[in-house]
Formats: sequence, structure tokens, C-alpha cells
Amino acid sequence: MKQPVLIIASLLFLAQSASAAGIPEPRRIELLNLLKHDCGSCHGLSLKGGLGPPLTPTKLQGKPVDFLAATILYGRTGTPMPPWRPFLTNREADWLAQQIKEGVQ
Repeated sequence: MKQPVLIIASLLFLAQSASAAGIPEPRRIELLNLLKHDCGSCHGLSLKGGLGPPLTPTKLQGKPVDFLAATILYGRTGTPMPPWRPFLTNREADWLAQQIKEGVQ
């Protein structure tokens, strides 16, 4: 029973490492600062809500990473959510969306 858990944990670790591998560490630090400060200015400094909705794992449960990444890149029409496409690549938006879903702050 422990072996399947270990295999799953290893695969999750490798998937996260592979995802982060394409983004250099200095850029990941910049992206986390963007998440805390720029996203936090609307979604609350702890991302628990403000002008924008909460970005907590509980509130985002069931929302796919690609949906969140598209929202980051293209914004939401009819809402204050701006497009971040001029500043982020697809890979960076995917990485940020994954961080938000995992509750990394």
C-alpha cells in the first residue's frame, strides 16, 4: 500500500519540477512577487478576496489550471480583471495558476 503512495508522490514532485524547470528561479521569484503584490492588490494581500474574488484552493476547487491561466492571460470581460498577456508567457501563466491552486503564497 505504501508503494503506490510513494509512486504518486514521486510523479507529482516530478510534474511540479518539470513545470518549474522551464522558468528560471529569478523569474519565478518575480512571478511570486507579482502574485503577492499585483494580484493581491485586487484579490486581497492574502488572496482571500477584495475587489476581486478569493484565490484560495478551496474557492478554486474544480477549476482547471488551463482555465485559470487563460483568465490570467486574457482577463475577464465585464470585470476589473485585466489581461496580463503583455507581461507573461503561456508557461508563466500556467505556473502562476498552479501556484494559486496549490495555495502557495
